[in-house]
Amino acid sequence: MNLIKYEYSVSDTYLDFEFDSDGPKGKIRKIVRYSPKNANGITYFNLGFGDLNQKTGRIDDLAISNNLDREKILTTIAATVLEFTQHFPDVMVYAKGSTKARTRLYQIGISSNWTAIDPLLYVYGYEQDKGWQTFLKNVNYLAFLVKRK
Repeated sequence: MNLIKYEYSVSDTYLDFEFDSDGPKGKIRKIVRYSPKNANGITYFNLGFGDLNQKTGRIDDLAISNNLDREKILTTIAATVLEFTQHFPDVMVYAKGSTKARTRLYQIGISSNWTAIDPLLYVYGYEQDKGWQTFLKNVNYLAFLVKRK
């Protein structure tokens, strides 16, 4: 994907990625964190994303920064997924927004960049009554799983 993204730094473990959103509200530190989880004996990594709370040092996944750079942020998150799965090609990454609207933004991002994503990743969407399905455009999903091809 050759879309405009922020430069980011990555930890030695490739579990934490950091970058600064830069817009009318100034520089806002963003964190993408991959955390190992296990469900029914299957290990996957949860993609966590949010603003770094400077006072607590925690990730605030409900922050609304309105820095007018949403597409650049989404592209940067996608770039971290590609780098993470390059280093860990056999793992699955689980992504769900902290709100329904944010999950919808992830879906819009996947759909609008499908031609770049499809050759690189298997993408699945979760539907309430159907479970995990191969990703299709124009279907509203509750969460996503991706894995390197």
